[in-house]
Amino acid sequence: MRIAIVSDIHGNRTAFEAVLADLRLASPDLILHGGDLADAGSSPVDIIDRIRDLGWQGVVGNTDEMLFRPESLAEFASQSPQLRSLFDVIEEMAAATREALGPARLEWLRGLPPVQMHGPLALVHAGPATPWRAPMPSASDAELTAVYAPLGRPVAVYGHIHVPYIRQAGAMTVVNSGSVGLPHDGDHRASYLLLDGDVPEIRRVPYDWEKESRALSVSGHPHAGWVRKILESARPQMP
Repeated sequence: MRIAIVSDIHGNRTAFEAVLADLRLASPDLILHGGDLADAGSSPVDIIDRIRDLGWQGVVGNTDEMLFRPESLAEFASQSPQLRSLFDVIEEMAAATREALGPARLEWLRGLPPVQMHGPLALVHAGPATPWRAPMPSASDAELTAVYAPLGRPVAVYGHIHVPYIRQAGAMTVVNSGSVGLPHDGDHRASYLLLDGDVPEIRRVPYDWEKESRALSVSGHPHAGWVRKILESARPQMP
């Protein structure tokens, strides 16, 4: 069975449409989403509605949770008071996205589960315990095993960090599917995962990120300039 994992779209319709075109070529048997669907991009409503229409199963991401449960962001932010100005900007963005989505879409996000299991695959957004924290690619085998072995599957897939990689940690394969809408590894191309049986492949899809940057400029997004900096650099940026 061939399974595609599409994660961290972050409201980027231009990248999402490019990935959909590539998925038609790859023709997987099943497509799952890894969460963080709407917040930060030009088209949060379009992304949610399209995924609902496609009927993709998936998992809840941290930015999904902060939309339907705003206090989750405050709880996470309280652990890093030195980053208060950053979290204030994130909350302003979330408030705008929350208003755009409306109650019915927020309830749909609320219904997303923390884990999906399919054959050899276990999918989470960040970790089994929380969608807010996840190992980085430089994590030790011991850390990866401690976080993902409790899922009880030979292949563990997550998103969240926007940096795709494939690692073997003992008997388990740990994969980060990367980000469709906001890559953080210096590569502008959208990223998603294709799993053929238990063999993972990271697929990179070129898209017109400058078109998405222009869409942000006219979207009314409260911090479009910050998101545009991330798109332009394909790396994390401070507001």
